[in-house]
Amino acid sequence: MREVPCDIEEVARSVVDAAFHLHRDIGPGLLESVYEALLAEKLRGRGLQVDRQLPIDVNFDGIRINDAFRADLVVERKLLVELKSTEKFVPVHGKQVLTYVRLTGLPLGLLINFGAEVFREGVKRIINDRPLRAFAPLRETIKLVGD
Repeated sequence: MREVPCDIEEVARSVVDAAFHLHRDIGPGLLESVYEALLAEKLRGRGLQVDRQLPIDVNFDGIRINDAFRADLVVERKLLVELKSTEKFVPVHGKQVLTYVRLTGLPLGLLINFGAEVFREGVKRIINDRPLRAFAPLRETIKLVGD
């Protein structure tokens, strides 16, 4: 049994490695849902905790929006992973992940595009440099490591 990484960078490396092998083995261009299901299982096989389609609530200024969005994958309750299967990224994809990491308070998000012909062109790190403490809905529904 493999030791589960506790550092977010180790978790991110493991996710990127698993995604790379998945892209190499089955190729680009399938439906996003196929990559999501397979990547989640590959990561679980590595001993990582993975939540799929995790509903995220937003709370702000006394307003609560249940299921404001769903995160494709949350790994080890510390890394958000958004998957795409499109020819190339468009600016809204990065904004989507930035929104998700800010609203959840998570420090890092990965945007992975399985539609890209070359895997490295389909991976983006989105760093949460401005966590919105007023939101933190993920912290309410999931106990994050270190809290």
